[in-house]
Amino acid sequence: MQVAVITLFPEMFRAISESGITRRAIEQGLIKLIYINPREFTSDKHQTVDDRPYGGGPGMVMRVEPLQGALNAACERLSTCRENVRVIYLSPQGQVLTRTKVESIPQQGSNIVLIAGRYEGIDERFIDANVDEEVSIGDYVLSGGELPAMVLLDALIRKLPGALGDKQSAEQDSFEQGLLDCPHYTRPEEMNGLRVPDVLLSGDHKRIENWRLQQALGRTWERRPDLLSSKQLAADEQALLNAYIAGREAHTD
Repeated sequence: MQVAVITLFPEMFRAISESGITRRAIEQGLIKLIYINPREFTSDKHQTVDDRPYGGGPGMVMRVEPLQGALNAACERLSTCRENVRVIYLSPQGQVLTRTKVESIPQQGSNIVLIAGRYEGIDERFIDANVDEEVSIGDYVLSGGELPAMVLLDALIRKLPGALGDKQSAEQDSFEQGLLDCPHYTRPEEMNGLRVPDVLLSGDHKRIENWRLQQALGRTWERRPDLLSSKQLAADEQALLNAYIAGREAHTD
């Protein structure tokens, strides 16, 4: 996978390039990341990338020319043509990012350009001419598209084969089976009077597997019932959930 990020603040992406799983994926050659600043493609001494909006109103709007120059450079640096690049604009007006959306992006090509906007947004003519998709990370507004771009990059990189040390780490993440993740514990066995559940110390892998599934089902029922409403449970899953709910109700009586 090759990704170019068009951003006015490339230094923000050190969190991706220099830390953790994402850094290792870059070092292993699983993904190529480049950053392009639209200021490189301005013609005035102040490197102006924005201007006042037509029609009046607050704020400034990012201009077409620097963005177009940055996009052209991105295609060149990725050694591909525009037709083989998927351009994604991080915008609160886009489709909300989900696991399904993350999985669909690489299926549409391995060359991606992310546009991190600033100010009041970018000139609509650039969007109409160049953007294939707009993506949002939630129904709120941030100062710019850099943080959403990092969220998307992290989610994409975790999906790359070999990015995680253990393949099961990705398979057991929240949402992977349409459920939230189960609780996790580590040493010591007791801390401030709170013990690790006995089943996890039993060595009985089948019981542990069933307990984790039941906890995932129950946690989803409590915290994200909307996920369960769109998931068809198998008979054994429904039985585990029913037992969980019965236990909760008995505990509150």
